[in-house]
Amino acid sequence: MEPKSQLAALCWSDGKDGRRVLLITSRDTGRWVLPKGWPMKDRSFAEAARIEAWEEAGVTGTISETALGQYAYDKVICREADLAQACEVEVFALKVASLARKYPEHRQRRRKWFSPEKAARKVDEPELRQLILDFGAAAPAADASMPEGHI
Repeated sequence: MEPKSQLAALCWSDGKDGRRVLLITSRDTGRWVLPKGWPMKDRSFAEAARIEAWEEAGVTGTISETALGQYAYDKVICREADLAQACEVEVFALKVASLARKYPEHRQRRRKWFSPEKAARKVDEPELRQLILDFGAAAPAADASMPEGHI
């Protein structure tokens, strides 16, 4: 099967202890992931990633129109039949302005802030791990390159 395209938001904030990355749990396995989803008709990948961040994590903020990078993973389609779909995920940095208490999936997921180093250890995909570490290492430059655009 051809890999399917997905998009994700790397939600971040600068706190008193430095750069932080927000991870959420997946609905099916409870593992730590970025908010992500499928492309949306008449939306840029960055805009669709911003919408996924709202729906899955209650995040509003400013998103970069340029992808940080991408990673690949296999999305389980059917556990009983051991079927999976290869996916390539484009990741967009989203500077968090606020977190809502109630959002579409607030009863289905947990969310938690981590340092980039700890967030990288929490995710399963090696390419995503490296992307998070690179983003954390480039903290001063990442803030300066963020264009305007709010949800």
